[in-house]
Amino acid sequence: MTSTRRTARRVVCGWMGLAAAGGLLAAPGVSMAQAADLFYERTVMAAADARCGLFQAPIGAALAASRMQARGAAVRAGVDRASLAATERRAWAKAASSPCDSDDLSLAAARVRHAFDGYAQLSRMTYPGELAEWRADRASGPAIRWRLQQTASFGWNRMIFGLAGREGANSLMAVAHFPDGQVPYAAHLVLRDASTTQGPYLDNRGQPLATLPLARRLPPPAARSVYSAEARSPAGLDLTPKDMKSAWAFRFPPSAAQALAQLDPREAVAVEFLFGAGEGEAVRRAYVEVGDFAAGRAFLQVASR
Repeated sequence: MTSTRRTARRVVCGWMGLAAAGGLLAAPGVSMAQAADLFYERTVMAAADARCGLFQAPIGAALAASRMQARGAAVRAGVDRASLAATERRAWAKAASSPCDSDDLSLAAARVRHAFDGYAQLSRMTYPGELAEWRADRASGPAIRWRLQQTASFGWNRMIFGLAGREGANSLMAVAHFPDGQVPYAAHLVLRDASTTQGPYLDNRGQPLATLPLARRLPPPAARSVYSAEARSPAGLDLTPKDMKSAWAFRFPPSAAQALAQLDPREAVAVEFLFGAGEGEAVRRAYVEVGDFAAGRAFLQVASR
């Protein structure tokens, strides 16, 4: 596999325009119309693939990951949920109206294969956010490593958060270093409860969203869900950078990763580390930007299909 930041190229076919593998999405200032069009195009082809079996698994998985990335770009550009839902319905209707053996669909599928073939071979991707970024690594091999990660500093403390494990086995984890030597006895992942809320809480108070601190991208306590870490241990060298002399690792349940993937990319989640009495602060809190977590998670699935 090759390693690169996103490929920037454009493929045009007779049925639709198709921006390949996220090049346009990596650029700043993507317009609402551009982002919505990309989401529509990729949804059409994903729907057509589901109905007609157009692509082999690596290409289909790469298209699915890129579709999630396009959806996130549309949300950040300002496309509301109702408009996104309408766009998705139009895309499914477009795919349903085209015979699987039509010349137009065959040509579009050939263009997708050409556009996404290189993307399907990538081992690493970087997904820039507004304040942070996700780094994905789906290289094969038996070693445990970070597969999707975001780093955060909170006070003097540092954390790496994301999906870690061997190829195809990714656990949601937080690895944190505390310079004062204190040891947290537990960790919680705090995020919006999507089942009881209509959308994100973004406390911008007139401030541009792109500069809104992550602490103001969480909902009030009544609208939150909390996932407790199900395991704690000293972090191994395979999950800690060389300059992190010691750290503690916490593993969260799979349901927490699924809940995180359902959130709006503009939101944030918090990881709270709990300390016992007499150890200074009772809670130390790190914030993570949701960003393209769902797209990065889908990108990892390309390797396991």
